[in-house]
Amino acid sequence: MNGGAREHDGVHATTEQLVALEARARDLAFIQKAKSHQQLAGRMQSALRGRGLIFEELREYLPGDDIRSIDWRVTARTSKPVVRVYGEEKERPALILVDQRINMFFGSRRSMKSVTAAEAAMLCAWRILGSGDRVGGFVIGDDGIEEVKPHRSRNAVIALADRIAGKNGKLRADYDATPAPQMLDEALRRISSTAHHDHLVIIVSDFDGHGPSTRDLLLRLASSNDVVCLLVYDPFLLELPTSGDIVVSAGGLQAELPLGRASVRTSIDAFARNRGRELRAWQKELGMSMLPISAAEETAPQLRRLLEQSAWRQRRR
Repeated sequence: MNGGAREHDGVHATTEQLVALEARARDLAFIQKAKSHQQLAGRMQSALRGRGLIFEELREYLPGDDIRSIDWRVTARTSKPVVRVYGEEKERPALILVDQRINMFFGSRRSMKSVTAAEAAMLCAWRILGSGDRVGGFVIGDDGIEEVKPHRSRNAVIALADRIAGKNGKLRADYDATPAPQMLDEALRRISSTAHHDHLVIIVSDFDGHGPSTRDLLLRLASSNDVVCLLVYDPFLLELPTSGDIVVSAGGLQAELPLGRASVRTSIDAFARNRGRELRAWQKELGMSMLPISAAEETAPQLRRLLEQSAWRQRRR
């Protein structure tokens, strides 16, 4: 495991701190209790893509079987009526993508975006495991991508916490790795090769480096899976001070931004708001949830509120 137990400092997150979020994840609203009048006896009902039926076997037709379940091709081949038998799908594997690149190492209040992303990802992971589903994920850094295969076990979630803490602990002001905006799309490609259908895919990132290929990859994922994007942001870019200078860093590169100049403030503000508008447009176009998470506020209450609102909108459709 990475790092010893210590108080949350907002700059880095340890494995122990991420594991300790298990208790705070129990009342998140990814799922609702199933309605009692449902014919199939599922424990839970998804607030997102409904769990469906999976093929179990072929057997001979018996009196009382629904004729719509007859497999006509097999029936024609065997000269005997044969039906396809389905069982209720009991689980929905989940994959969580967590962004821990240098672009996430920014925060004006409470915590860095990287810490907020780590917390949000782990809250989701613990809630999914608590509902009985397999969970795994991908942790992206500028130096590569680490994967945890989906399993229905606490060890898998703890392993994900450890991978996140490992990438998170490398981030610092004098970070010397080359920024890698392409890692976002690379991780989405890897998820696409795993999540063929009926997965829950959660992407926790500020979406730095997104482009047309990012949209296409999300479209492919959303066509056959539930996709939830947690857009991590810092409100500083939307509430810029009118005086003073700030120094921004991207690995070994640094630049000073004179906020006293109206043109500089206008450019930064336009950049931040245009990114938000573009990503919100993707939400409508691709039919997926794009939930904003502020690094300036406590993560768990935000996530709870946003998931409840998302579930409410799904029920209203």
